[in-house]
Amino acid sequence: MTDDQQQPTAPQRALITGITGQDGSFLTELLLEKGYEVHGIVRRSSTLERSRLNQFYGDAGVYEKRLFLHYADLSDTTTIRRIINKVQPTEFYHLAGQSHVGLSFDIPESTCDLTAMGSLRIMEILRDLPNPPKFLHASSREIFGTPTISPQDEATPINPNSPYGCAKAFATQMTKIYREAHGLFFCNAICYNHESPRRGENFVTRKVTLAAARIKAGLQKSVSLGDLDSARDWGYAKDYVQAMWLMLQQSRADDFVLATGESHTIRDLLQTAFSHVGINWQDHVKIDNRFKRPADAHELLGNPRKAIEQLGWQRSVTFEQLIHLMVDEDVRGSGKR
Repeated sequence: MTDDQQQPTAPQRALITGITGQDGSFLTELLLEKGYEVHGIVRRSSTLERSRLNQFYGDAGVYEKRLFLHYADLSDTTTIRRIINKVQPTEFYHLAGQSHVGLSFDIPESTCDLTAMGSLRIMEILRDLPNPPKFLHASSREIFGTPTISPQDEATPINPNSPYGCAKAFATQMTKIYREAHGLFFCNAICYNHESPRRGENFVTRKVTLAAARIKAGLQKSVSLGDLDSARDWGYAKDYVQAMWLMLQQSRADDFVLATGESHTIRDLLQTAFSHVGINWQDHVKIDNRFKRPADAHELLGNPRKAIEQLGWQRSVTFEQLIHLMVDEDVRGSGKR
């Protein structure tokens, strides 16, 4: 066989937990564009959330050809092991978990079982493989709790102050331990808040953009919120999954903070969203202490320098552009309700 007649290279195979979520759907799009064969692990109860992948179900050249879904729960080690052995992924993106911080105070046990122990179960399965895939764990800025250092980076001490943050801290540390103790290509993407029109309606950004759209359309009169002075580092989810992919293309596994380096308050969010549709937010916002989280950090701000310098990663939109994008999509959606 001549050099011109070499066998074609087999496509990269990625396995994604949380594929029906915001990040999972954007990552699926990215990987398919790059020629990957994509497999996703989904819970049967996530049927309604699979709408984020709707664009692929009717594409005969993609669904069940390059995109495959497998049913399993993160507590079902036997089924997950069977799926991994069948797929033999070259890259594994672990995005699944109970991701709502406030809710974790109400369901701490299930949050820790799913987010902490579910992650460990996957790591144990991967460790036993003869050729383990590169592994990315989607960590969270909640591992830092209420930090005394701002902005936070990869060296900031881990000190969670919520059940969700504690569960993520465990999974983050175990990822690092497996990398160092077993020589595995395991990475943590320490993600700050990242949003999009696909964000769940129970998250404050989407709650605000949807309220602005619905109030403009006459479908809603007000929105109830907690601490308006709480500040967060908000980025675009589509940019963050690009960084996740870049992390697994490096020659050496490492952890990276994914953030914008900019902080904005809930007031900033309200002003940006409501002014975009010509509404004064102060006429429509009610303060409800039920939405104030216990032990909530007043401000969280990430330092993305390492990701920028080592991955060549850059965000593609500003905070204002992101919120306008979300409002515009919710305005279109409100017209269909």
